[in-house]
Amino acid sequence: MPLDQHKTILNCTVNGREHIRAVPDNLLLVDYLREHLGLTGTKIGCDGGECGCCTVLVDGIARHACLTLAAVCEDKAVETIESLDTRGRLAPIQRGFHEKLGAQCGFCTPGMVMAAEGLLRTNPDPSEDEIRAGLAANICRCTGYVKIIEAVQAAAKELRHE
Repeated sequence: MPLDQHKTILNCTVNGREHIRAVPDNLLLVDYLREHLGLTGTKIGCDGGECGCCTVLVDGIARHACLTLAAVCEDKAVETIESLDTRGRLAPIQRGFHEKLGAQCGFCTPGMVMAAEGLLRTNPDPSEDEIRAGLAANICRCTGYVKIIEAVQAAAKELRHE
């Protein structure tokens, strides 16, 4: 690392665990998660905020980790795809993707699932148009999105009945 690179002490919660680390000021959240914390479920797709593969939740709001500096997450809660299962049990949105065949190759799935999770937290009964709008920042190159929408609808239905 160059001597002139500035660092910040980052104190944030990732998947329910507090982390305090010195990180370069220019470190992207996606690199912090993958390289510093070993959370490789967050994918690097376009590296420019166009595909959504790197979507995570920051204080419950979906964000592209490839466009977010890690230092911005000071005193914030970050959630990745690894946070969703509970003691080996799939979360409703994960179960929806599994049961409704919402994943094809799977590369976009972590980001798509996290975007959908963020949507369902703010809107537990979204219409199809609201689902499409909520996932608009995420691209899947394998599907026609029909199964993804069905997966989100199934998860919403399950969450309303719990």
